[in-house]
Amino acid sequence: MVTAGFATLAGASASAAGSPSLETAQASAASGAAGWTPEKAVIHRPGQKVPNPLLSSCIRSGHLLFVAGIGGWYPDRRKEPGDAKVQIQSALATMKEILEAAGSSMANVLKVHMTVADAPKNLALLNEGYLGHFPDPPPARSYTGTSAELMGRPGELLQVDCVAYVD
Repeated sequence: MVTAGFATLAGASASAAGSPSLETAQASAASGAAGWTPEKAVIHRPGQKVPNPLLSSCIRSGHLLFVAGIGGWYPDRRKEPGDAKVQIQSALATMKEILEAAGSSMANVLKVHMTVADAPKNLALLNEGYLGHFPDPPPARSYTGTSAELMGRPGELLQVDCVAYVD
């Protein structure tokens, strides 16, 4: 619940009439965090034969999920790379699989970040393929543009990651 620009925090909610001060919000957060110990649980991508030794597909900590970067094209999954529309649809399908394996869904995605090769050329197609994958309200979203040479493999046009929650 968000009211008057303040999110509900540690059981204390803001009201339009008397919004808590920053100090009150910080004190409330500190007292709630005192008994909290962060934990990490790994969620593997469904069908992943061997976990990547460099990263986890998804980490769950409390009710939050942190999904690692998902490329738009993997040669072992699709013969041709396709355009940015095909690649974002593929990456978001993989994201959905990972989230569902973790007990969440695309409806619970809070933030999406994308790295896009040659953004002026690819962003319109990416946006076309992105539409309809998230229910309203859509998650917050940002992107970083880069050159195709820096994407890691020829033909890969994008990578997407997200932060979501588990009900």
